Amino acid sequence: MSSTGVTLRGRTVNHLPAFARVAERLGYDSVWQVEGRGGDQYSVLTACALATERIGLGTNISSIFVRTAPLIAMAAATVDRFSHGRFILGLGTDHAQQVVQMHGHPFSRPIPRMLDTVEIVRRLIRNGEVSYEGEVFKIDHFDLWLEPVRPEIPIYVAAVNPKMLGIAGEIGQGVIMVNHTVDSVRDARAAIMRGAARAGKQPGDVVVSTMIPCAVGARREDARALMRHRTVALKTVLPRYTKLLHELGFGEEREAVLEAVRAGDRARAASMVSDRYLDAFTITGTAGEARDRLEAWREAGIDLPILVPAGGDDQALETVRALAPSAP
Repeated sequence: MSSTGVTLRGRTVNHLPAFARVAERLGYDSVWQVEGRGGDQYSVLTACALATERIGLGTNISSIFVRTAPLIAMAAATVDRFSHGRFILGLGTDHAQQVVQMHGHPFSRPIPRMLDTVEIVRRLIRNGEVSYEGEVFKIDHFDLWLEPVRPEIPIYVAAVNPKMLGIAGEIGQGVIMVNHTVDSVRDARAAIMRGAARAGKQPGDVVVSTMIPCAVGARREDARALMRHRTVALKTVLPRYTKLLHELGFGEEREAVLEAVRAGDRARAASMVSDRYLDAFTITGTAGEARDRLEAWREAGIDLPILVPAGGDDQALETVRALAPSAP
């Protein structure tokens, strides 16, 4: 049976557990909480764990730069305990701009830091304590003082470029992608599987997931208008995503949209988001069109689509219901 995840949505953090309950009733396999502002993701997922019984609970993603590796392990073990073994730890290297400018923390050696973090977390979950010396971290001794409910928590590693995709396939039980297209994920999956093979894994040992912006409406035009306004992801100035958009053939469109945004004309910026962009990066249209498009992502090699519904709460719920595993 196909798996489908969805990012948590709500006006405030108080509404997120209720959203998780709805997602569980609709047959979703997992709900995911982003990191940033508006609520600590581990606290949010603990609240969702207490409000649900079956659904998986994941971070997409947790930055390896703004928490120490032992604190990540302790947070993961805590959510896993409250959820009785339903937690998935999504980890990412974050972006230099966000780490430095938003957190005041230096950003360096992201790949060695990821390798050390994954190893430290795994040892702590397995043994309850760790002493470690790696390329980035030297830990004399750390004790969780908390008994994990299982010896291993699945770790999904976020990746964009081919090198990191390969590393993610090598060290992770899953990979989380973002800003790829339904066409580019084929090459991305191949890079992941090359990394998995280096570690002696079979293709089924690594879950390939990606976050997909979604909007469903009774009228196709309304859904696409909503997504055009939501798609100010095109205006991103984060170098990793900018580079990817240029590589995928959307560089000129991104620059034109960004210019309109900088000029303060967001309506014009939205009107410049092309149908080609919406078809490549998103799932947008009527319920039937959206379900067909979701299957196209699966056929391209995505094991776990993580839906990112656009719009306000009512619109987001309409999208979530339309694309639910239990939908007709």
